[in-house]
Amino acid sequence: MKQSALAVAAFGLSRDIFATPSKTLLYSNHAADIIKLSSNENPYGPSPQARKAMSEAINGCNRYPWETTTLLREKISIPYKLAKANVIIGAGSSELLGLASVLAALKKGNIVAPDPTFRLWMPAANKIGAPVKLVPLTPQKTVDLQRLKEAIDADTRMVYICNPNNPTGTVLPPNELETFIKDAAPSVTILLDEAYTEFEDTKSVAHLVNEHPNLIVAKTFSKIYGMAGARVGYALAHANTIQQLNDLQPWANAGAGGISLAGAIASLEDTSFVNMCKKENSKARSIFYHALERNGISYIPSATSFVYFDALKYPKDFKAILEAKNIIGARSFEERSKWLRLSIGTTGEMERVAEAIRL
Repeated sequence: MKQSALAVAAFGLSRDIFATPSKTLLYSNHAADIIKLSSNENPYGPSPQARKAMSEAINGCNRYPWETTTLLREKISIPYKLAKANVIIGAGSSELLGLASVLAALKKGNIVAPDPTFRLWMPAANKIGAPVKLVPLTPQKTVDLQRLKEAIDADTRMVYICNPNNPTGTVLPPNELETFIKDAAPSVTILLDEAYTEFEDTKSVAHLVNEHPNLIVAKTFSKIYGMAGARVGYALAHANTIQQLNDLQPWANAGAGGISLAGAIASLEDTSFVNMCKKENSKARSIFYHALERNGISYIPSATSFVYFDALKYPKDFKAILEAKNIIGARSFEERSKWLRLSIGTTGEMERVAEAIRL
């Protein structure tokens, strides 16, 4: 049973991102003692305060959570010095990336994005009439802003940038990114995916949204706040842009449920938990760095909860070695390449990874 559980999980979760998705599989971290390092999930969350708030919110599930949604929007807006009118709530940031794609499709045009990057929203965008033009990263695996700019044509309606980028973990220089946003034509939406900014305090561009109505900044409670399964995300934009996105929802901010919203509100207040996650992620990431270095594997220093590394010179099958030890998640994002991404787990889990790959 142990080996069967591992095989099923490995099949579903270690597939290449550009391969045909498999059927949805149920997964438990405790099943067969499997360490799951495939989806950049926070191994510590949700926070204690969030768990308590979600538990208490169960009793109110007979009511629509409109007031809770409004409260969350208000709390999100404050640190960015924005208003609740600048905030939209969704079922994870993925829903909001999809809404932005729909908006681009309605304007009859293409989308420009780096490659590789976070792609799960792209198949739907292509199907609804917003073809995605992919632009290679630089040789250093960073987002190439100049080539993105050159790829924009008269039919481009949106440019997508993930910063820090997934799967590479690289961060764009703030001044270069802000210049790119300011130079973009008003007719081109700039969609900034900031799912991982909290791990190393990467500077957000949210302060530009009122000055640039074509800017949308997507963020999530799935990563640092440990609520990937609760599905709460948000985007920050000019009030007029938020309204356009709201118009594409069944009703405004309808995606997240009351229990999840309660957890999100509590998460914002549990700063000690967030600080703990940042510190532990850094420690665990360092353990993996040292393991890679010891085995002669090059990697890109990451500002996130995952690491991108080149297993070309590793003499064994990296993924197979890990899976033999019940560790799943090493994933390829580039065809005909040995570059892999592995999520960062707890320090104990990364010590097991280090031992598993030791030559």
